[in-house]
Amino acid sequence: MMYARSTSITGDAAQIDACVAFLREEVMPTITGMDGCMGISLLVDRDVGRCIATTSWAGEDEMRATEGQVVPLRDRASRMMGGEAVVDEWEIAVMHREHETEEGSWCRVTWMQCDPAELESMIDFFKDTVLVRLEADDDFCSASFFVDRGSGRCCGTARFATREALEATREMARRMRDERSATSRTTFPDIAECELVLAHLRVPELV
Repeated sequence: MMYARSTSITGDAAQIDACVAFLREEVMPTITGMDGCMGISLLVDRDVGRCIATTSWAGEDEMRATEGQVVPLRDRASRMMGGEAVVDEWEIAVMHREHETEEGSWCRVTWMQCDPAELESMIDFFKDTVLVRLEADDDFCSASFFVDRGSGRCCGTARFATREALEATREMARRMRDERSATSRTTFPDIAECELVLAHLRVPELV
């Protein structure tokens, strides 16, 4: 069982490139040198000034033990972007790759909220419905599904080779959200479409 910590900051879009450089040159070497860290990725939405950094960890204890070490890095990124950091910790329930992860590909990140009692059903829906339909698309590259078992909060990410391929699947994604909403108490509080600019998460296949 592997875990992930995601940090999302929305701020000054003009500072995106500076934030990317900071993550690549300073944060990544520091984070990946910590005990239990498997890797790091960074998604950006240049239109709204949003950065989503995700680190992967070999276990929950290793992830929690580093919290104090990452706070100064998070604070610097927040000041740089002029926005407040939102931090989530997750269990990685699904990780599937059709193609190797490449920087410059595009991702749709979908946050979900369900009853914790329905969480296993939500994971099954992602595996049996979402993944199956995504795999039918030639431009589909990979997908992941993160969960917080205590709260019922989930985060699914689907990656495509190009921005155009991502945009072409918007209607399919909407239909799947409607399908899940109609058969459960799942809501979808946020959706982001982002460029993958740092691809070193290093999570093995988990399906």
